[in-house]
Amino acid sequence: MTGVPERGAIISGIGISRIGRRTGIPGLDLTAEASRQAIADAGLRPEDIDGVATLGDTPVKAACGVLGLAPTYLGGGIDTGGLLSPVMSAVQAVGSGQARHVLVYRTVQMIGGAILPDGAAPHLEGAGLDPAPGGDAAGPVFPARDGLAGGMAELMNAHAYSAANWLAMHCRRHMHLYGTTKEQLGALAVNSRRNAGLNPSAVFRTPITLDDYLSARLISEPFGLLDCDVPIDGSIALVVSTADHQTACDHPVQVEAMGGSTGPGGWYLRADYPRMASSDAAAELWSRTDLRPGDVDFAQLYDGFTFLALAWLEAFGFCGEGESGPFVAGPGRIALEGSFPINTYGGQLSAGRMHGYWIVHEACLQLRGQAGERQLTRREVAAVGAGGGPIAGALLLSAR
Repeated sequence: MTGVPERGAIISGIGISRIGRRTGIPGLDLTAEASRQAIADAGLRPEDIDGVATLGDTPVKAACGVLGLAPTYLGGGIDTGGLLSPVMSAVQAVGSGQARHVLVYRTVQMIGGAILPDGAAPHLEGAGLDPAPGGDAAGPVFPARDGLAGGMAELMNAHAYSAANWLAMHCRRHMHLYGTTKEQLGALAVNSRRNAGLNPSAVFRTPITLDDYLSARLISEPFGLLDCDVPIDGSIALVVSTADHQTACDHPVQVEAMGGSTGPGGWYLRADYPRMASSDAAAELWSRTDLRPGDVDFAQLYDGFTFLALAWLEAFGFCGEGESGPFVAGPGRIALEGSFPINTYGGQLSAGRMHGYWIVHEACLQLRGQAGERQLTRREVAAVGAGGGPIAGALLLSAR
């Protein structure tokens, strides 16, 4: 499909820091570890990086100082791409000629790091860097949409203070409408832990059984402890480059298409509830490519809670509406050796919560044939979906 800027962008390099729980390692050190790996992996030097994008964690000025970067393009914050907004702004920047090589990083420390309110960019203040052309200091290219905080006052008044509460309501409604079961949610958790056992960086690698899942303590009905992702310390980085750099790096990954949404409807006010912004993000993605769901070999799906992976399967069209429960419970379907593997690195449920950036990293590893013991045999096209509720971003990636 012509006229799509993402076709002019590749992911040229990836990096991952040490991963752990309560490591005590400063966030700047983790950011530097992942970023240096990504820059070298892209076949670049620090002086080649002319853009930086981040979600709002390690301050940009500090990161640039320790890495020796002098970018002229800045992007990041939460926008139409949801948690993947920095990646998507980087793709648009290189696709439109605003930059050639953009470093994107996400660093978290147990509680997950800060997610900034729309338009805020405190870590860029005083950085001595100019805003990206056509954008403010936060650099998002996408226009913001209304509805991100829709219904929050009512949720707070009802003492529903956690995303566990809000998404549990989505899950309960899905169960009521389609007969989705706890055992089907458990199939996701068990599969993720099995995959994590083959990932040396995953924080939880000991196998679990469906009985272990069902007996875990309740968090917010119907979610138990093993329905919830794992807070960690760590950093993921990637370099988004112009497509003409593909001959100069060892393992380019093509960005085929992307889509995003921050509404409408907030957490529970959508007319098609319990659908979420993932439905809008996936629809936009498919409108920007000639590829179809049947062309996708595997998926890396946001699983801050088990139900979010079900929602993404339906949003992408990998199964019909209401059919995601039986889909994941099908014998062997979502396993590494199955017909449609998902979350091959262990997901946020077992590897750890990186707000959607580990799923991009893993998709690239699989497409590059570098996933070790968990490497898939079919690895030409990957779908990535990150976020839940009113924010979502989707990427379609392919082996170059």
